[in-house]
Amino acid sequence: MICVLILAAGSSTRMRGRDKLMEDVDGMPLLRRTVLRAQATGEAIVVTLPPATHPRYTALKGLDVLKVPVTDAALGLSASLRAGLGALPAGCVAVMVMLADMPDLTTDDLNTIMQAVDLKSETLIWRATTYDGAAGHPTVFHASLFSELMALEGDKGAKPMIEKYRSRTLLIPLPDAHARTDLDTPEAWDAWREAQQST
Repeated sequence: MICVLILAAGSSTRMRGRDKLMEDVDGMPLLRRTVLRAQATGEAIVVTLPPATHPRYTALKGLDVLKVPVTDAALGLSASLRAGLGALPAGCVAVMVMLADMPDLTTDDLNTIMQAVDLKSETLIWRATTYDGAAGHPTVFHASLFSELMALEGDKGAKPMIEKYRSRTLLIPLPDAHARTDLDTPEAWDAWREAQQST
């Protein structure tokens, strides 16, 4: 199975007091909406979170997902990666790493990426792009890379791994800018909501 790891332990520092993952989208917190879309793929879901009792836990109430508190999330994205990878259920042949703040990603997008995964090929990384080829998220990593991912440090996430294995990476285009739309500031949220209303 291709497990899904959703990174949601960050502190939303650029939101000036608001929590981007608790922003309302379609009548629910963005985090819950993201997790529901991932759950619809039918794969196991692991979500990294700040230590309890953070409000984000309430957004996941009633959902069958593994919640992983990250006590050292301040050390950067790699801390969330390590915590999440260490909690993956047995049997994961690959992991899809998702950022929780990308509201345009759909279940169809996630399935498109998963269906492109061929574990018998030379490819080790499957990465989403925009329709015109700009690299984005999410990204699937072959299980043979898990130990290297666990050794990463700092706030660059898996960028060093993606660079190292560029020749063994398959880029998968998603519609529009789904693979790159993330909302880190109040202004970005305002612009995105305005765009949604006009479509």
